[in-house]
Amino acid sequence: MKTQDLTPEDVRIAWANLKPQIERYARLVVRQGVNVQHGQEVVVQAPVERADFARMLARAAYEAGAGHVTVIWADDELSRITYENVETAWFEQVPEWQRVQLDSLARAGACFIFVEGSDPTALSGIDPAKPAAASKARNTQCTVFRRGLDFNINPWCIAGAPVAAWARHVFPDLDEEWAVLTLWRAILAAARADGDDPESDWELHDATFDKNLRFLNERRFDALRYTTDAGTDLTVGLTDAHVWAGGRSKTPEGVPFFPNIPTEEVFTSPDRLRADGVVYSAMPLIHHGTKIDRFWLRFEHGEVVDFGAEVGYEALKSILDTDAGARRLGEIALISKNTPIRESGILFYDTLYDENASCHLALGIGFPECYEGGYDMDAAELERRGVNASSTHVDFMIGTDDMDIVGIMPDGSEVPVFVNGQWSWE
Repeated sequence: MKTQDLTPEDVRIAWANLKPQIERYARLVVRQGVNVQHGQEVVVQAPVERADFARMLARAAYEAGAGHVTVIWADDELSRITYENVETAWFEQVPEWQRVQLDSLARAGACFIFVEGSDPTALSGIDPAKPAAASKARNTQCTVFRRGLDFNINPWCIAGAPVAAWARHVFPDLDEEWAVLTLWRAILAAARADGDDPESDWELHDATFDKNLRFLNERRFDALRYTTDAGTDLTVGLTDAHVWAGGRSKTPEGVPFFPNIPTEEVFTSPDRLRADGVVYSAMPLIHHGTKIDRFWLRFEHGEVVDFGAEVGYEALKSILDTDAGARRLGEIALISKNTPIRESGILFYDTLYDENASCHLALGIGFPECYEGGYDMDAAELERRGVNASSTHVDFMIGTDDMDIVGIMPDGSEVPVFVNGQWSWE
């Protein structure tokens, strides 16, 4: 059936049929995503356009025993108006009320749900220095909040919900309302939340990470080498006590949660001083509402020394200029091409989804959980041991159908890890 043939009644019925599934998804985010504990504060950051989903999350949180739910609204149009009319210097400081709000919530032990849903081109034409300054200020000045997320002290989960502008971008040939509904369906499928019992499905999904994690953690590779026909030839060194993680994370006290829904990756933090070679992007990167596409980075001794982009050069430069750590790697993530998101053939124009369709790297801060004993170290000690420090963390996709990855052992011998974009044993 073509969208132009749909009647208002067809659309009404489609939404009525989908609503129970979205409600199950909300419960998944609350119960598995952040794993709300009895009496806990829950913070939901959501686009105003998806107030309906924010309400579902609030209801699910109270049903799970939350003590209180705080909602922080986001709005693409208002953000753009602000960036158009306010000087860059204003964004270099977090307003005191906002810093107190975020730090006090984190200090009180809140869990944080970040609802991903925005126009991929919301800030097109805006000076990238402005959103970069705002992001850096929040990450460096809201210290309790930032540490709570970086060290998994506060459970957190990023999960998607569609807004109209995003849906139109992903499905430009559909009428707006049907595009939103179609994107909802794609989000639910990507999140493995389109069945009768998403929570049970996620318990099973979490178990699928074990084989890959066991393989990587037992091998103790010294480095990985990535190659593709497009020209990627990059060797990334690993720290002496690196740990591969994936699926469910845990707070230092052992409370399990899923930082991302969906997630298909296993990941670790590499040695910040050991990356050499060139890497080419495999998919567009949407950063602060600006598209960066067909870009490349050249590394020497762990640092980006040269780069280029056919689209979004200045935005890429703003990422790299955030601070010294922004030119080094904080994460390497491995994802087979045989995943629901990749197999859907949908380009989401959103990193939460597109990164789970492709092996990726991240510029910026590394993860304490990816170094043995990392939770007991401060940022300076982690950096000394090779885990990168930065006020940013930006994932970008590099995995292609022809990507090969070789694990290099300490004695120099090599073990195939990926062959033609998938695990060597697939």
